[in-house]
Amino acid sequence: MDIKIKRIDKALPLPAYESSGAAGFDLTARITTTILPREIGLVPSNIIVETPENYMLQVASRGSTPRKKGLLMPHGIGIVDSDFRGPDDEIQIQMYNFSDKTVVVERGEKIAQGIFVRIDSANWQETDEMTSKTRGAFGSTDK
Repeated sequence: MDIKIKRIDKALPLPAYESSGAAGFDLTARITTTILPREIGLVPSNIIVETPENYMLQVASRGSTPRKKGLLMPHGIGIVDSDFRGPDDEIQIQMYNFSDKTVVVERGEKIAQGIFVRIDSANWQETDEMTSKTRGAFGSTDK
């Protein structure tokens, strides 16, 4: 899949898939960003992406980020819609510092990963009855 991408700072590399089996590509910090304890910070990713129609770009924390940095994405994942592609639409990565220490994300540091996910829109067909049997209460498969 060919994707148009614009780097804000051309001194930083393009995002890369770090192995042949990698589902996501690494996103790096464009500037050094300080995030205070128990605060949310925005880390600019240095890129504007033309996500294709019928796709979203999902932004997720790297697996090692919480352990190494004490940072989590406060909403779990970020969703970048295909129409978020204007000249000033740099992807910003929200990070919550759950530690008691100030965290510094250095310029060029890998901080998140991006994954393209195919999507479809629903055409709602409202009904008064559902055709399937009730499976059980929330969490019922944990029994």
